Amino acid sequence: MPGKTKLTREKLTARLKGIRLLTLDVDGVLTDGGLYYADDGSQLRKFNAKDGMGMKLARKAGVEIAIISASETPSITHRGNVLGIDEVHVGVGDKLGTLNGILARLGIPLAEVAHMGDDLNDLPLMDAIGLPMTVADAVPAVQEAALYVTDKRGGEGAVREVCDLIVLAKGD
Repeated sequence: MPGKTKLTREKLTARLKGIRLLTLDVDGVLTDGGLYYADDGSQLRKFNAKDGMGMKLARKAGVEIAIISASETPSITHRGNVLGIDEVHVGVGDKLGTLNGILARLGIPLAEVAHMGDDLNDLPLMDAIGLPMTVADAVPAVQEAALYVTDKRGGEGAVREVCDLIVLAKGD
């Protein structure tokens, strides 16, 4: 089955104007997907500072940010806290269910949500929202489901790429 037709830059900009919430997966989107283990067994992740600045700029432009991750690593919550993100959800088995809870609190419809995911557990959420997006190195099924695929790979500025497009679309 062929994937969704990707949005032209003009149509992407039009969709981004109406986005009020950007939700993000962590492993493979906010990070390069690599997991680093310390000698004590704890997991470490490398986050991209440019992505962090992009999220701050998108929030300034009026877009809420939420992190929804299947991982339970404390570094994810810490990164969200450092960035001032209130909606940080870790250990999530049902990403769409978690998103619906966020939307109920914020009063935002599914059509006004963009999500960046990179793997199969993101598909139910991506199929339900207004603007499914992914990174250049996502698994093929997610690339097919996305309306926009970034030029950058996960953890290498892909989130910043999308945030910059949001800021441009919002006119800030």
